[in-house]
Amino acid sequence: MKKENNVKLLGASSFFNDMGSDMIAPLLPFYITALGGGGIALGLLSGMREGLASLLKIFGGWLSDRVGKRKIFVFLGYFISIIFRFMFLVASSWQHLVSFVALERFGKARDAPRDAIIEESTKKVGKAFAFQQMLDTSGAVVGTIFVIFLFWKFNVDILTVILIASGIGVLSLIPIFFVKEPHFKKTKKNIFEGISSFSSKLKYFVFVSAVFSIGNFGLYLFLVKRGGELSGSIIAPLAMYALFSAAYAYTSVPFGNLSDRIGRKKVLILGYMLFLAISIGFIFAENAYLFAILFILYGLVYSITQPVSRAMIADFSKEMRGTAMGFYYFVTGIVTIPAGIFAGVLWNISPDVMFIYISGVALVSLVLLLFVKNR
Repeated sequence: MKKENNVKLLGASSFFNDMGSDMIAPLLPFYITALGGGGIALGLLSGMREGLASLLKIFGGWLSDRVGKRKIFVFLGYFISIIFRFMFLVASSWQHLVSFVALERFGKARDAPRDAIIEESTKKVGKAFAFQQMLDTSGAVVGTIFVIFLFWKFNVDILTVILIASGIGVLSLIPIFFVKEPHFKKTKKNIFEGISSFSSKLKYFVFVSAVFSIGNFGLYLFLVKRGGELSGSIIAPLAMYALFSAAYAYTSVPFGNLSDRIGRKKVLILGYMLFLAISIGFIFAENAYLFAILFILYGLVYSITQPVSRAMIADFSKEMRGTAMGFYYFVTGIVTIPAGIFAGVLWNISPDVMFIYISGVALVSLVLLLFVKNR
Protein backbone atom coordinates (compact mmCIF):
# COMPACT_ATOMS: atom_id res chain seq x y z
CA MET A 1 0.00 0.00 0.00
CA LYS A 2 1.35 3.44 -0.94
CA LYS A 3 2.12 5.75 1.93
CA GLU A 4 0.02 8.46 0.22
CA ASN A 5 -3.02 6.40 1.22
CA ASN A 6 -2.23 7.21 4.86
CA VAL A 7 -3.91 10.59 4.44
CA LYS A 8 -7.14 8.94 3.26
CA LEU A 9 -7.07 6.27 5.97
CA LEU A 10 -6.41 8.74 8.77
CA GLY A 11 -9.11 10.96 7.30
CA ALA A 12 -11.55 8.03 7.46
CA SER A 13 -10.69 7.44 11.12
CA SER A 14 -11.24 11.11 11.80
CA PHE A 15 -14.60 10.97 10.00
CA PHE A 16 -16.05 8.24 12.22
CA ASN A 17 -14.51 9.66 15.38
CA ASP A 18 -15.85 13.14 14.73
CA MET A 19 -19.23 11.81 13.70
CA GLY A 20 -19.53 10.31 17.17
CA SER A 21 -17.86 13.23 18.94
CA ASP A 22 -19.95 15.90 17.24
CA MET A 23 -23.20 14.09 17.82
CA ILE A 24 -22.41 14.83 21.46
CA ALA A 25 -20.60 18.20 21.32
CA PRO A 26 -23.57 20.49 20.47
CA LEU A 27 -25.63 18.80 23.20
CA LEU A 28 -23.06 19.42 25.95
CA PRO A 29 -24.27 22.98 26.74
CA PHE A 30 -27.80 21.63 27.28
CA TYR A 31 -26.58 18.54 29.16
CA ILE A 32 -24.46 20.58 31.56
CA THR A 33 -27.38 22.96 32.16
CA ALA A 34 -29.63 19.99 32.96
CA LEU A 35 -27.01 18.86 35.50
CA GLY A 36 -27.08 22.25 37.23
CA GLY A 37 -24.13 24.02 35.56
CA GLY A 38 -24.13 27.72 34.59
CA GLY A 39 -21.85 30.04 32.60
CA ILE A 40 -18.69 29.24 34.55
CA ALA A 41 -19.39 25.50 34.27
CA LEU A 42 -19.81 25.91 30.50
CA GLY A 43 -16.59 27.92 30.30
CA LEU A 44 -14.74 25.26 32.28
CA LEU A 45 -16.17 22.56 30.03
CA SER A 46 -15.17 24.50 26.93
CA GLY A 47 -11.65 25.17 28.18
CA MET A 48 -11.13 21.61 29.38
CA ARG A 49 -12.46 20.14 26.15
CA GLU A 50 -10.10 22.21 24.05
CA GLY A 51 -7.15 22.63 26.39
CA LEU A 52 -6.47 19.87 28.89
CA ALA A 53 -5.84 17.25 26.24
CA SER A 54 -2.97 19.37 25.01
CA LEU A 55 -1.00 18.42 28.10
CA LEU A 56 -0.62 14.95 26.59
CA LYS A 57 -0.38 15.91 22.92
CA ILE A 58 3.22 17.00 23.28
CA PHE A 59 4.15 13.74 25.01
CA GLY A 60 2.36 11.72 22.33
CA GLY A 61 4.35 13.51 19.64
CA TRP A 62 7.67 13.21 21.46
CA LEU A 63 7.18 9.52 22.33
CA SER A 64 6.47 8.74 18.69
CA ASP A 65 9.72 10.50 17.75
CA ARG A 66 11.59 8.64 20.48
CA VAL A 67 10.41 5.08 19.78
CA GLY A 68 10.24 5.48 16.01
CA LYS A 69 6.60 4.43 15.81
CA ARG A 70 3.53 6.60 15.36
CA LYS A 71 0.58 4.35 14.49
CA ILE A 72 0.25 2.76 17.94
CA PHE A 73 -0.16 6.17 19.58
CA VAL A 74 -2.87 7.11 17.09
CA PHE A 75 -4.76 3.88 17.83
CA LEU A 76 -4.50 4.27 21.61
CA GLY A 77 -5.67 7.86 21.39
CA TYR A 78 -8.87 6.93 19.59
CA PHE A 79 -9.43 4.02 21.97
CA ILE A 80 -9.18 6.24 25.08
CA SER A 81 -11.66 8.74 23.63
CA ILE A 82 -14.18 6.00 22.91
CA ILE A 83 -14.00 4.56 26.45
CA PHE A 84 -14.62 7.86 28.19
CA ARG A 85 -17.43 8.87 25.85
CA PHE A 86 -19.35 5.91 27.19
CA MET A 87 -18.63 7.29 30.69
CA PHE A 88 -20.68 10.40 29.89
CA LEU A 89 -23.72 8.20 30.38
CA VAL A 90 -23.12 7.85 34.13
CA ALA A 91 -22.48 11.54 34.94
CA SER A 92 -24.71 12.58 37.84
CA SER A 93 -23.47 16.18 38.21
CA TRP A 94 -21.90 18.83 36.02
CA GLN A 95 -18.60 18.26 37.85
CA HIS A 96 -18.68 14.59 36.80
CA LEU A 97 -19.42 15.55 33.21
CA VAL A 98 -16.54 18.05 33.07
CA SER A 99 -14.19 15.40 34.50
CA PHE A 100 -15.25 12.75 31.97
CA VAL A 101 -14.96 15.25 29.10
CA ALA A 102 -11.43 16.13 30.25
CA LEU A 103 -10.45 12.46 30.40
CA GLU A 104 -12.02 11.78 27.00
CA ARG A 105 -9.87 14.52 25.50
CA PHE A 106 -6.72 12.78 26.74
CA GLY A 107 -7.19 10.65 23.64
CA LYS A 108 -6.22 13.72 21.62
CA ALA A 109 -2.61 12.77 22.38
CA ARG A 110 -3.00 10.99 19.03
CA ASP A 111 -3.10 14.26 17.08
CA ALA A 112 0.63 15.04 16.96
CA PRO A 113 1.69 11.52 15.81
CA ARG A 114 -1.18 11.51 13.31
CA ASP A 115 -0.13 14.88 11.87
CA ALA A 116 3.46 13.72 11.68
CA ILE A 117 2.37 10.66 9.65
CA ILE A 118 0.45 12.94 7.28
CA GLU A 119 3.42 15.29 6.86
CA GLU A 120 5.77 12.35 6.20
CA SER A 121 3.41 10.76 3.67
CA THR A 122 3.10 13.55 1.09
CA LYS A 123 4.81 16.57 -0.43
CA LYS A 124 1.61 18.64 -0.69
CA VAL A 125 1.36 19.27 3.02
CA GLY A 126 -1.22 22.07 2.99
CA LYS A 127 -3.57 20.08 0.77
CA ALA A 128 -3.06 16.92 2.85
CA PHE A 129 -3.89 18.59 6.16
CA ALA A 130 -6.90 20.28 4.59
CA PHE A 131 -8.14 16.98 3.11
CA GLN A 132 -7.84 15.23 6.48
CA GLN A 133 -9.62 18.19 8.07
CA MET A 134 -12.39 17.99 5.49
CA LEU A 135 -13.09 14.33 6.28
CA ASP A 136 -12.78 15.03 10.00
CA THR A 137 -15.33 17.82 9.92
CA SER A 138 -17.57 16.01 7.43
CA GLY A 139 -18.09 13.54 10.25
CA ALA A 140 -19.26 16.44 12.39
CA VAL A 141 -21.72 17.50 9.70
CA VAL A 142 -23.17 14.01 9.28
CA GLY A 143 -23.26 13.46 13.05
CA THR A 144 -25.07 16.71 13.77
CA ILE A 145 -27.65 16.10 11.02
CA PHE A 146 -28.18 12.60 12.41
CA VAL A 147 -28.83 14.07 15.87
CA ILE A 148 -31.36 16.52 14.44
CA PHE A 149 -33.10 13.60 12.74
CA LEU A 150 -33.15 11.58 15.98
CA PHE A 151 -34.68 14.47 17.92
CA TRP A 152 -37.18 15.39 15.22
CA LYS A 153 -38.29 11.90 14.13
CA PHE A 154 -37.89 9.78 17.27
CA ASN A 155 -37.83 12.37 20.07
CA VAL A 156 -34.87 10.63 21.71
CA ASP A 157 -33.19 11.94 24.87
CA ILE A 158 -29.60 13.13 25.25
CA LEU A 159 -28.37 9.92 26.90
CA THR A 160 -29.62 7.81 23.98
CA VAL A 161 -27.75 10.05 21.56
CA ILE A 162 -24.55 9.67 23.61
CA LEU A 163 -24.88 5.88 23.56
CA ILE A 164 -25.36 5.76 19.78
CA ALA A 165 -22.53 8.25 19.20
CA SER A 166 -20.10 6.29 21.35
CA GLY A 167 -20.85 3.15 19.36
CA ILE A 168 -20.22 4.93 16.05
CA GLY A 169 -16.85 6.11 17.37
CA VAL A 170 -15.65 2.50 17.55
CA LEU A 171 -15.53 2.45 13.73
CA SER A 172 -12.66 4.95 13.84
CA LEU A 173 -10.29 2.18 14.96
CA ILE A 174 -10.64 0.06 11.81
CA PRO A 175 -8.78 2.20 9.19
CA ILE A 176 -5.75 2.60 11.46
CA PHE A 177 -4.84 -1.09 11.00
CA PHE A 178 -4.16 -0.36 7.30
CA VAL A 179 -2.00 2.74 7.82
CA LYS A 180 1.58 2.25 6.59
CA GLU A 181 4.09 3.21 9.27
CA PRO A 182 6.42 5.89 7.82
CA HIS A 183 10.17 5.51 8.16
CA PHE A 184 11.99 8.28 9.98
CA LYS A 185 15.04 8.72 12.14
CA LYS A 186 14.40 8.23 15.85
CA THR A 187 15.51 11.00 18.15
CA LYS A 188 17.71 10.61 21.22
CA LYS A 189 16.83 14.04 22.57
CA ASN A 190 14.58 14.44 25.56
CA ILE A 191 11.50 16.58 25.22
CA PHE A 192 13.14 19.73 26.60
CA GLU A 193 16.16 19.41 24.31
CA GLY A 194 13.81 18.98 21.39
CA ILE A 195 11.81 22.11 22.21
CA SER A 196 14.95 24.19 22.77
CA SER A 197 16.26 23.11 19.35
CA PHE A 198 13.24 24.49 17.49
CA SER A 199 13.78 27.61 15.40
CA SER A 200 12.82 31.04 16.69
CA LYS A 201 10.37 31.30 13.77
CA LEU A 202 8.50 28.21 14.96
CA LYS A 203 8.43 29.38 18.57
CA TYR A 204 7.15 32.83 17.65
CA PHE A 205 4.41 31.40 15.44
CA VAL A 206 3.32 29.11 18.28
CA PHE A 207 3.16 32.18 20.55
CA VAL A 208 0.97 34.02 18.03
CA SER A 209 -1.27 30.96 17.69
CA ALA A 210 -1.60 30.80 21.49
CA VAL A 211 -2.77 34.42 21.64
CA PHE A 212 -5.30 33.67 18.91
CA SER A 213 -6.48 30.62 20.91
CA ILE A 214 -7.23 32.83 23.92
CA GLY A 215 -10.10 34.24 21.88
CA ASN A 216 -10.85 31.09 19.89
CA PHE A 217 -11.06 28.75 22.90
CA GLY A 218 -13.91 26.43 21.95
CA LEU A 219 -16.21 29.37 21.35
CA TYR A 220 -18.68 27.27 19.39
CA LEU A 221 -20.12 25.79 22.61
CA PHE A 222 -21.08 29.29 23.74
CA LEU A 223 -22.47 29.99 20.28
CA VAL A 224 -24.69 26.90 20.46
CA LYS A 225 -25.95 28.09 23.85
CA ARG A 226 -26.56 31.61 22.53
CA GLY A 227 -28.31 30.27 19.44
CA GLY A 228 -30.68 28.31 21.68
CA GLU A 229 -31.46 31.45 23.69
CA LEU A 230 -32.18 33.56 20.61
CA SER A 231 -34.24 30.92 18.81
CA GLY A 232 -35.99 29.41 21.81
CA SER A 233 -35.43 25.82 20.64
CA ILE A 234 -32.84 23.05 20.62
CA ILE A 235 -33.23 22.14 16.93
CA ALA A 236 -32.25 25.60 15.61
CA PRO A 237 -28.80 25.76 17.27
CA LEU A 238 -28.12 22.17 16.18
CA ALA A 239 -28.89 23.20 12.60
CA MET A 240 -26.58 26.22 13.01
CA TYR A 241 -23.84 23.93 14.29
CA ALA A 242 -24.32 21.58 11.32
CA LEU A 243 -23.97 24.47 8.86
CA PHE A 244 -20.95 25.79 10.79
CA SER A 245 -19.34 22.35 10.48
CA ALA A 246 -20.22 22.15 6.77
CA ALA A 247 -18.58 25.52 6.11
CA TYR A 248 -15.55 24.30 8.06
CA ALA A 249 -15.36 20.98 6.22
CA TYR A 250 -15.93 21.90 2.61
CA THR A 251 -13.77 25.02 2.37
CA SER A 252 -10.69 23.51 4.05
CA VAL A 253 -9.20 21.97 0.90
CA PRO A 254 -9.41 25.16 -1.22
CA PHE A 255 -7.72 27.18 1.53
CA GLY A 256 -5.12 24.45 2.04
CA ASN A 257 -4.35 24.45 -1.69
CA LEU A 258 -4.19 28.24 -1.64
CA SER A 259 -1.63 28.17 1.17
CA ASP A 260 0.53 25.78 -0.89
CA ARG A 261 0.46 28.25 -3.78
CA ILE A 262 0.68 31.74 -2.28
CA GLY A 263 2.10 31.02 1.18
CA ARG A 264 0.67 30.20 4.61
CA LYS A 265 0.96 33.66 6.13
CA LYS A 266 -1.25 35.41 3.57
CA VAL A 267 -4.01 32.86 4.04
CA LEU A 268 -3.75 33.02 7.84
CA ILE A 269 -4.03 36.81 7.77
CA LEU A 270 -7.33 36.37 5.94
CA GLY A 271 -8.53 33.94 8.63
CA TYR A 272 -7.52 36.22 11.50
CA MET A 273 -9.19 39.23 9.87
CA LEU A 274 -12.39 37.25 9.36
CA PHE A 275 -12.35 36.17 13.01
CA LEU A 276 -12.05 39.81 14.10
CA ALA A 277 -14.96 40.88 11.88
CA ILE A 278 -17.20 38.04 13.04
CA SER A 279 -16.37 38.64 16.72
CA ILE A 280 -17.46 42.25 16.36
CA GLY A 281 -20.58 41.11 14.52
CA PHE A 282 -21.62 38.85 17.41
CA ILE A 283 -21.79 41.93 19.68
CA PHE A 284 -24.63 43.31 17.58
CA ALA A 285 -26.37 40.04 16.62
CA GLU A 286 -29.61 40.26 18.58
CA ASN A 287 -31.79 38.09 16.32
CA ALA A 288 -31.44 34.43 15.44
CA TYR A 289 -31.08 34.95 11.66
CA LEU A 290 -28.11 37.35 11.83
CA PHE A 291 -26.56 35.22 14.54
CA ALA A 292 -26.92 32.09 12.36
CA ILE A 293 -25.15 33.80 9.43
CA LEU A 294 -22.22 34.80 11.65
CA PHE A 295 -22.08 31.31 13.18
CA ILE A 296 -21.83 29.75 9.71
CA LEU A 297 -19.13 32.24 8.65
CA TYR A 298 -17.24 31.30 11.80
CA GLY A 299 -16.78 27.90 10.16
CA LEU A 300 -14.56 29.60 7.57
CA VAL A 301 -12.29 30.81 10.37
CA TYR A 302 -11.74 27.19 11.39
CA SER A 303 -11.25 25.99 7.80
CA ILE A 304 -8.54 28.59 7.27
CA THR A 305 -6.69 28.64 10.57
CA GLN A 306 -6.70 24.99 11.67
CA PRO A 307 -5.10 23.13 8.71
CA VAL A 308 -2.96 26.05 7.54
CA SER A 309 -1.48 26.58 11.01
CA ARG A 310 -0.53 22.90 11.19
CA ALA A 311 1.05 23.15 7.73
CA MET A 312 3.02 26.18 8.93
CA ILE A 313 4.40 24.14 11.85
CA ALA A 314 5.38 21.39 9.40
CA ASP A 315 7.20 23.98 7.28
CA PHE A 316 9.19 25.21 10.27
CA SER A 317 10.17 21.77 11.65
CA LYS A 318 13.08 19.90 10.05
CA GLU A 319 13.27 17.11 12.62
CA MET A 320 11.27 15.81 15.60
CA ARG A 321 8.09 16.65 13.72
CA GLY A 322 5.92 14.78 16.21
CA THR A 323 7.34 16.85 19.05
CA ALA A 324 6.93 20.06 17.05
CA MET A 325 3.26 19.30 16.40
CA GLY A 326 2.80 18.34 20.04
CA PHE A 327 4.47 21.57 21.19
CA TYR A 328 2.08 23.58 19.00
CA TYR A 329 -0.96 21.71 20.33
CA PHE A 330 0.30 21.97 23.91
CA VAL A 331 0.86 25.72 23.97
CA THR A 332 -2.24 26.66 21.99
CA GLY A 333 -4.38 24.24 23.96
CA ILE A 334 -3.24 24.94 27.50
CA VAL A 335 -4.15 28.64 27.26
CA THR A 336 -7.74 27.74 26.41
CA ILE A 337 -8.42 26.44 29.93
CA PRO A 338 -8.12 29.80 31.73
CA ALA A 339 -9.46 31.55 28.63
CA GLY A 340 -12.63 29.46 28.69
CA ILE A 341 -13.16 30.02 32.43
CA PHE A 342 -12.64 33.78 32.08
CA ALA A 343 -15.02 33.86 29.12
CA GLY A 344 -17.59 32.04 31.28
CA VAL A 345 -17.27 34.73 33.95
CA LEU A 346 -17.82 37.42 31.31
CA TRP A 347 -20.75 35.43 29.88
CA ASN A 348 -22.45 35.56 33.29
CA ILE A 349 -22.15 39.35 33.14
CA SER A 350 -23.39 39.52 29.55
CA PRO A 351 -22.73 37.64 26.29
CA ASP A 352 -21.95 41.00 24.67
CA VAL A 353 -19.18 41.65 27.21
CA MET A 354 -17.63 38.30 26.30
CA PHE A 355 -17.77 39.08 22.58
CA ILE A 356 -16.14 42.50 23.14
CA TYR A 357 -13.30 40.76 24.98
CA ILE A 358 -12.90 38.23 22.15
CA SER A 359 -12.79 41.03 19.57
CA GLY A 360 -9.92 42.66 21.46
CA VAL A 361 -7.97 39.40 21.54
CA ALA A 362 -8.62 38.88 17.82
CA LEU A 363 -7.18 42.32 17.03
CA VAL A 364 -4.03 41.71 19.08
CA SER A 365 -3.41 38.31 17.48
CA LEU A 366 -3.84 39.79 13.99
CA VAL A 367 -1.19 42.43 14.70
CA LEU A 368 1.21 39.80 16.07
CA LEU A 369 0.68 37.60 13.00
CA LEU A 370 2.00 40.35 10.75
CA PHE A 371 5.46 39.85 12.25
CA VAL A 372 5.62 36.10 11.53
CA LYS A 373 8.39 35.34 9.07
CA ASN A 374 7.71 32.89 6.25
CA ARG A 375 9.94 29.88 5.92
